[in-house]
Amino acid sequence: MHMLYDSESFVVVHMLPLPDAGTGETAALPERQLLRHGFEIVDKRSGKEVYLDGAWAELFQQQIMAWQRSTPTQDEVESALDAYAGLAQNPVVLH
Repeated sequence: MHMLYDSESFVVVHMLPLPDAGTGETAALPERQLLRHGFEIVDKRSGKEVYLDGAWAELFQQQIMAWQRSTPTQDEVESALDAYAGLAQNPVVLH
């Protein structure tokens, strides 16, 4: 898990599958282990989160790579995250 972004309005975390310590390959999958990488976007204003995986995660990864090339303003990043936050349905639960 890697924190990519944290502001007053949003948190973005990149979730990665855990590699098998012996081989470096993805470990045998216990019930709660990730199959593939994804991104969790938390909208602090609404207290909701959305998890992007599969094609959504790949599109978001492309957005991140574009940001690395162009160095957007915080307003541009927040605007893009706000569009994804519209997908958020799950309330944030502390555990």
